[in-house]
Amino acid sequence: MNSAPLDDRLPRYQRLRDDLAARINRNEWRPGEPIPSEAELAAHYGVAIGTVRKAIDQLVADAVLERQQGRGTFVRRARFNSSLFRFFRFQSESGERRVPKSRIIRRKSVPATSAVASALRIPVGEPVISLSRLRLIDDVPLLAEEIWLQQSRFAPILDIDTAEFGDLLYPLYEERCGEVVVSAEEILTVETANEMQARLLRLEAHAPLIVIERLALDLERRPIEWRRSRGPANRFRYHAEIR
Repeated sequence: MNSAPLDDRLPRYQRLRDDLAARINRNEWRPGEPIPSEAELAAHYGVAIGTVRKAIDQLVADAVLERQQGRGTFVRRARFNSSLFRFFRFQSESGERRVPKSRIIRRKSVPATSAVASALRIPVGEPVISLSRLRLIDDVPLLAEEIWLQQSRFAPILDIDTAEFGDLLYPLYEERCGEVVVSAEEILTVETANEMQARLLRLEAHAPLIVIERLALDLERRPIEWRRSRGPANRFRYHAEIR
């Protein structure tokens, strides 16, 4: 595939970085796949290897690519589930750290409210897919989630049997809709459980909840998904390494 014209106003390595990013966003190279070698890219673009290396360095710093010793440079596959382990204790009774199972409890098409439209940067009233999901370990509910997706980008989600969703949604977005989550922004807040949330999470009425609000983005920083995950405050933890 031919590359798009590069913007002559930018430094050469920046132009190359932007073109490689655009090709990744078009799924020329998918997450987990290698990109061509530095020598191949230098020959393709007619630039020095040093220019290619500097462009790749930027994409590695942006967590779009990752270098694997002795293997090459690969499109990075995002690992967002790790953030939940930073905030909540997801363990079995034996202390084993586990990814929670997921259960879709509602799926429907609805007009975007002002809050959803603002988050996804779409017009108010545009159709969105609304998902409600429960995450469990050993059938004990740990998280109640509300998820919104722009319907025009995720229409296949409406036709998939919910039993086929799996425990992680981002691989589903990639496989069925061609939408790849590259980065995310998260905000933590505290609130009390309403009647429905308390029932889903098997808590007392008005029990304290931690809310993780996440906006998932693609390579061009466009919103892909907005979600709110709520879990009991007594299971909350926070871990950060500061250097």
